[in-house]
Amino acid sequence: MEILVAVFILGIVVTTVMASFSMVFSTTAAMEEAGSAFEMGKNCLSRIATDLEDIVVTERPFYTPPKASGPADPYRLQGTDENIGGTRFAKLRLASRAHVQLGGSPRGGIAEIVYYVQARPDGSYQLKRADYLYPYPRFEERSSDPVVCENVKSLAFLYYAEDGAESETWDSESERFANATPAMMAMRLEIAAGGDVFLFQTTVRLPLVRRKQA
Repeated sequence: MEILVAVFILGIVVTTVMASFSMVFSTTAAMEEAGSAFEMGKNCLSRIATDLEDIVVTERPFYTPPKASGPADPYRLQGTDENIGGTRFAKLRLASRAHVQLGGSPRGGIAEIVYYVQARPDGSYQLKRADYLYPYPRFEERSSDPVVCENVKSLAFLYYAEDGAESETWDSESERFANATPAMMAMRLEIAAGGDVFLFQTTVRLPLVRRKQA
């Protein structure tokens, strides 16, 4: 009888200890996942901010508004929204000196950079960054474009004109914006990690601005 009682007590102790270890390991895994998400979100916004801080803009009087049959300005800035799987994500196109050489010729120059969100087979979303030197190819989503952020829940840009007016989209080739470029941009990114969602935000004042036609 005493042996049975001892075995019973030992079973309770072992179960309690194992439950404690399981909780510790689960908490550690969750913390590591949250840490990875935080680092990824921080690096992602830092990368976008670097591209914006090195933006290239065709300034007046050298800029000529596009004609219907003419080529678009290679240094245009365009921010749009796309519906992907029922969720709206921002898409950004700009020209920047922050070219990242991933292979081939080490030449530098002004790159066309496009940030776009792509759905994955598992239902999650990833943010990719296309980066090509002149002559810029027609944009297509390519599997070779590097992923800058995984498990994206939302991505939005807010554009500020020189007079402070806000817009959720922008097109520097459009008469709606008087062929001007924004003076400042705000970024908002949400990343999923486990059952949590982490929010990242920052604002960048653009060093070059093409003003509205006087």
